[in-house]
Amino acid sequence: MTGGFPRPARRLPIVPLGPLGPLGSLRPLDSPDSLAVLRLLRWLCTVAALFALAALSGCSSLLWGTQQAPIVDATVMPVEPASAPVAASAPEPVETEANTGPEEPKKPKKPVVKPHKVEPPPPVVAPAPPPPPPPPPLIVLRTIERSDAHTLLDSQVQKPDGKVVGRAIDMTADAAGKPREMIVNLQGFLGVGDRKVNFPWGAFHFTPSAKGAPITLNAAAVPAGANKSNALELPLLDATVERANGAKVGRVVDVLIDGNAQPQAVVLDVSGMVSTDRRTIAANWSALRFVTRDKELHPQIDLSDAQINATPPYASDKPIRAVSPAPPPAPAPAPAASAAPAASAPPTASTAVAVSNARAVR
Repeated sequence: MTGGFPRPARRLPIVPLGPLGPLGSLRPLDSPDSLAVLRLLRWLCTVAALFALAALSGCSSLLWGTQQAPIVDATVMPVEPASAPVAASAPEPVETEANTGPEEPKKPKKPVVKPHKVEPPPPVVAPAPPPPPPPPPLIVLRTIERSDAHTLLDSQVQKPDGKVVGRAIDMTADAAGKPREMIVNLQGFLGVGDRKVNFPWGAFHFTPSAKGAPITLNAAAVPAGANKSNALELPLLDATVERANGAKVGRVVDVLIDGNAQPQAVVLDVSGMVSTDRRTIAANWSALRFVTRDKELHPQIDLSDAQINATPPYASDKPIRAVSPAPPPAPAPAPAASAAPAASAPPTASTAVAVSNARAVR
């Protein structure tokens, strides 16, 4: 037996009883039948005792109490403190009619003025800086329509009656750039007897849009040899145009004249200036200067290689794009504070800048 309290073992007394005889009398114990019965009883008692011990050992927990539980790790659970009891509010005093007297006028309630929330001003956004100015242009182009100007070289010259008398081959201009004369190749009979004659510029009338001869010679025109002045004149065709520093720009191959007998542009052959290919450009007549050197007139124009390269080529079947050098950009106005130091600077600084610019142009 396991667990619980031990209990004394009780044995039942076994009374040796002999078997009854046929007449109910006891038989002697030493008879064979009595010994067999005793053995059987002992065996039955032994088996019953074993079953009783087995039953008592299994049910000892019910009879003698529960077994002790095994010890395990305990988990501590926090206990919330009990909330304090809510204090009971004092009962409101009840006004009785005995204490009530004449009603007092109610005082007007003062209006509650809520403070006005001052919103901060919006943040000032600084304006974006202006974009940088575009680079100054290299050249200035002017478009001349073909109906407004006509070439001079090899243009037919006719009389007022429409008879062609020759072709224009050259013109002269003075130091102010004003046309003075036109050289006409008067044709003879079958090419025999051709001669070059100078006529005053005012003796011609120009019609650029004419389908026939664009130049008409007045009937009363006389050669200019007799009344020719001593002023310097420059034949333009095949004249070399230079820069102010003496560098060659190109050669005059033609002149464009409008309906008012005024030159509008010269056609320059600039082959070999910026490339080996043959290339011609049109330059505005107003961009030319005529400089006297060694008692001769020399045409000049301020076109650098970059400006010549940026000029569109001249074509006889397309509108004329005459080029002029772009004017220098206007200097930015200097502040008054920096004007005094600039005035006291030595003049050699500006001279060095001008020389460097001239070298860059070259």
